[in-house]
Amino acid sequence: AAGHRADVIAVTSARDLDVVRAAVSLGIVQYLLKPFVFATLRDRLLAYRTYREQVSSGSELGTQAEVDEVFAGARVATEARLPKGMGEELLARVAQVLRDAAEGRSATELAEAVGVSRVTARRYAEHLCDTRVAVRRSRYAGAGRPEVEYLWVR
Repeated sequence: AAGHRADVIAVTSARDLDVVRAAVSLGIVQYLLKPFVFATLRDRLLAYRTYREQVSSGSELGTQAEVDEVFAGARVATEARLPKGMGEELLARVAQVLRDAAEGRSATELAEAVGVSRVTARRYAEHLCDTRVAVRRSRYAGAGRPEVEYLWVR
């Protein structure tokens, strides 16, 4: 790859600070930890597209503000995109359980699999539905109210 400029988006499970520092030193433009939800990848790719559009114009940058704007174009504020009180790691764990499930999972089943309360599991599953990476449907099991189950969109 000598003489070729290539931007790299690292998709990895490496959480070691030395590995992250090395990635920054090598010019990695995005560092995405596994497991992640599709919405996170989409946000990273959109930020990268913004960055590429800014740097491909070929013109000079006249001010520090313009330089700062180029650097900011490659960054994503993931925590700001999540509803208050939700964390990226727990969201990824709930998403992974849904992704691995052969059939839909109820909030109770998600809670047991992830190790959180049913209410918390439901909040995260509903967020995944709101971001269109999962869907909800009713599960009828005889008499009584149907139970809501969540399915990963494949």
